[in-house]
Amino acid sequence: MNPVKGMRVRDIMVTKPVVFTSDTDLLDAVSTLVDRHITGAPVVDARGNLVGLLTERDFLRAALVAGYHGERGGCVGDYMSRDVEAVNADDSLLDVATRFIETKRRRYPVIEDNRVVGVVVRRDVLRAVMRAFDLRGAG
Repeated sequence: MNPVKGMRVRDIMVTKPVVFTSDTDLLDAVSTLVDRHITGAPVVDARGNLVGLLTERDFLRAALVAGYHGERGGCVGDYMSRDVEAVNADDSLLDVATRFIETKRRRYPVIEDNRVVGVVVRRDVLRAVMRAFDLRGAG
């Protein structure tokens, strides 16, 4: 029997993820990403609904614009990715692993009723598989 087969995203997701709002200062947001050693975070509205994603790539784009135009700063909403794919907390681990394989995505916001309830990254899936098969180095 495959020990991964019955696992769900909710079993492995980060349940208290870093999130930003669209009016969060861009430099504060990037500082948070760097300090927390994460490469991106969901952007939510006042109700916790997913409205975007801010990634290192988005910040680099902002830095290039700033360097070209001599501007600095701005808000997360000015630079976040709005075309965001998310997964549901009850999606299977195998389904999300397949999505990671088929795309270049490194993370997915996890939603229930469009509200962000967590984040799952590729490394979470790797850890879960290692634990499920009791492989060395898991943890």
